Amino acid sequence: MPRPTFLVTVSGPDRVGVGAELFAALGALEGDDVALMDVAQITIRGTLVLCAEVAGEGLGPEAITGALATREVAGRGIEVRVEAVTPSDEVIGRRLLVTLLAPAIRADQLHRVFAAIAACGATCERIVHLARYPVECYELVVAGPDLVRLRAAMAESAGAVGLDVATQRAGLHRRAKHLVVMDADSTLLQDEVIDLLGEASGRAAEVAAITAAAMAGEIDFAEALRRRVALLAGLEARVLDEVRARLRLSPGARTLVRTLARLGYVPAVVSGGFVEVLEPLLAELGVTHLAANRLEVERGRLTGRLRGAVVDRPGKAAALRRFADEVGVPLAQTVAVGDGANDIDMLTAAGLGIAFNAKPVVAAHADAALSVPYLDAVLYFLGISREEIDEADGAGEPDGGGPTTG
Repeated sequence: MPRPTFLVTVSGPDRVGVGAELFAALGALEGDDVALMDVAQITIRGTLVLCAEVAGEGLGPEAITGALATREVAGRGIEVRVEAVTPSDEVIGRRLLVTLLAPAIRADQLHRVFAAIAACGATCERIVHLARYPVECYELVVAGPDLVRLRAAMAESAGAVGLDVATQRAGLHRRAKHLVVMDADSTLLQDEVIDLLGEASGRAAEVAAITAAAMAGEIDFAEALRRRVALLAGLEARVLDEVRARLRLSPGARTLVRTLARLGYVPAVVSGGFVEVLEPLLAELGVTHLAANRLEVERGRLTGRLRGAVVDRPGKAAALRRFADEVGVPLAQTVAVGDGANDIDMLTAAGLGIAFNAKPVVAAHADAALSVPYLDAVLYFLGISREEIDEADGAGEPDGGGPTTG
């Protein structure tokens, strides 16, 4: 039979020492089996709400109230309430995290989300405000439902009101996701490298036509890549450096990579683009893990052929697994971020797959989706707050997503 359990709620104007007084009172309760089961606190604009759950044989509200009165926890505007509750350890194993993100979050949007949580038979235990800029982000600790059911409900309700959402299991494993693998074109970068090379070769329209056919499903990625690379035959190799100088990082890309490194994560890039363009750029960012295609160069010119195996949709997932082995983490502790159909296998293989400004077919295969232009918003899905980002970043360089050389 479960022990009697009580919730003690202290609320009112925040003042120095109120927490110390509360825990001194609870610590003075008689009985070796009296245990502190849970604690939570929030302070908003000087108003405190501090809750403590305490359980023990023979424990009653009178004993708790008497101990609180002895320590003078109440008074000076502070109110104390003691009530019997159902022991919370029955649902601890079913705690899930829902992260909501948008340029601004309104009450009517939260209403839709909380109604969906209630419809799942779940309750929200805690709300944490992870960020106010450049986007608004809240993290909800939800208890009750299974992950699959809640994830589906959150995707439908949040998506209907324009909120980005990630739903995942709570626990230390989220902060243990030490490998973060990103696509390059239209994810880490604002640009598509093959399109810039097509412009430089004077074959932009032909390259674009093949890209459109591939996106329509008329040609698979590997075949489309070979056809586009063939159009580059004869292009001087020095143009690769010129194209690299034109590349623009996505807003927040520098902050994301820099914060991951400073917090002990391993950033990596897996791309259908080209090593010759990406490697020097990633070296500047401090990214040492790269899987991408290689262009064949002879006598200072592109031959129009590739060297080695093509990094296509299956190749990206294989690279994720290889990097996970090298870093020494299981796939469950990896994160993948991408926007294209050739990222789908990688997104589904990772412990957390994030679709970044992706088409619906890609987002449907991901665990989470971002529609804001800031790549560092990925950090919020790892539970990293804006305050932590700023602390890790220190006086880092501005990150406005301009040219990589700027």
